Amino acid sequence: MVGEDVRTRDLVARSILENGPSTAAILGERLALTATGIRRHLELLIADGLIEAREPRSLAIRGRGRPSKVFVMSDKGRERFEHSYDDLAVAALKFMSSQSGNQLVDGFAQSRADDIERKALDSMAKNTNKTAALASFLTEQGYAASVDNKAMGQELIQHHCPIAHVAAEFPQLCEAETSALSKILGTHVQRLATIAHGDGVCTTFIPKLQTTNKKSKISRNGERA
Repeated sequence: MVGEDVRTRDLVARSILENGPSTAAILGERLALTATGIRRHLELLIADGLIEAREPRSLAIRGRGRPSKVFVMSDKGRERFEHSYDDLAVAALKFMSSQSGNQLVDGFAQSRADDIERKALDSMAKNTNKTAALASFLTEQGYAASVDNKAMGQELIQHHCPIAHVAAEFPQLCEAETSALSKILGTHVQRLATIAHGDGVCTTFIPKLQTTNKKSKISRNGERA
């Protein structure tokens, strides 16, 4: 019985890791667990420091009535559960590379980047501050992102990278992700540092948007220059 409880608890944690912030009701439905059962496992995971309970940000998660708390993976939980996924992902990508060179790996990296772009744009649709909205979206995806204002623009800082170990061996993932960030923000961006390459954080520089002067000069003969 104890072993079964541990396995179920791992399934709950992995479900949060794979699907992002989730309510107890959603987790119970996803894993076919009773309300009492899911609450017990969540309480034990919180006690172990593997997950955290937070107020939901998305209106879609809140639903009607009193907003339900969402459960997210803590840094300690990510460290514990991500390593096995990292090793499996690296092994899978190495096999893909050995079978067809970098073609399949590049295709996977682009597919992942396209998915990030689609989800981010949906999440940011009603927010006029694109950079702040993007940082909020990335935080929900496990990147713990923040924004620093600089004289020449902004720096998007990701304090955590869920795929750092994999991206260290397959830089295509970082390159495709950077391209996705550029498309999301509608401007060229530059990666200054990445956790995958041994830096403490991932830093992406976002230059200030250059506005063009729409008033053209009038020449002496009355023609627009």
